[in-house]
Amino acid sequence: MSKLLQDVVGELSKLPGVGRRTALRLAIHILRMEPESVGDMTRSIDRFRREVRYCSRCNNLSDEEVCPICADRERDRSTVCVVEQVADVLSIENTHQYKGLYHVLGGVISPMQGIAPSDLKIDLLCDRIAQGEIKEVILAISTSVEGETTLFYLMSRLRHYPGVKVTSIARGIGFGDELEYVDELTITHALLNRREIE
Repeated sequence: MSKLLQDVVGELSKLPGVGRRTALRLAIHILRMEPESVGDMTRSIDRFRREVRYCSRCNNLSDEEVCPICADRERDRSTVCVVEQVADVLSIENTHQYKGLYHVLGGVISPMQGIAPSDLKIDLLCDRIAQGEIKEVILAISTSVEGETTLFYLMSRLRHYPGVKVTSIARGIGFGDELEYVDELTITHALLNRREIE
């Protein structure tokens, strides 16, 4: 294999979810692209990496100091949805069901990976809540062991704000799942988050 191809495959395979085989397919595809298109792509990636910022309020990605969601005066400013990563904001926004604000932690607590609460944007969240405008905090954290650890830590920190309602997104059985294949923790969450049928 060409050294140049090996270098490109090596760099592309550093991306999450991209193995060497996929990286090779991407490299071959890039080779077939028009040189102008490749130039546009690399300039766009370079500019993104150099110029993107994190919102000073919610830690979401932004081109400005404050992201468009935080700047939108039409959004419900009394509700904030706490998520792990920027991708989670996009997932929730794609539902068109949530009209409040967000707070991006930047990960979850993971002692195995050396990620402590101080490495996340939890203090920034508490500062926002202390300002008094937020009335409800929705915790939309993954159900992994690290996610549950982060959830419990956040709940203990948020108890210092008695006027703030703390909720968690419902966890349970997915649409189309068969009960016999669902793990016990998921069934437990589904039972605890049950609702009345109208």
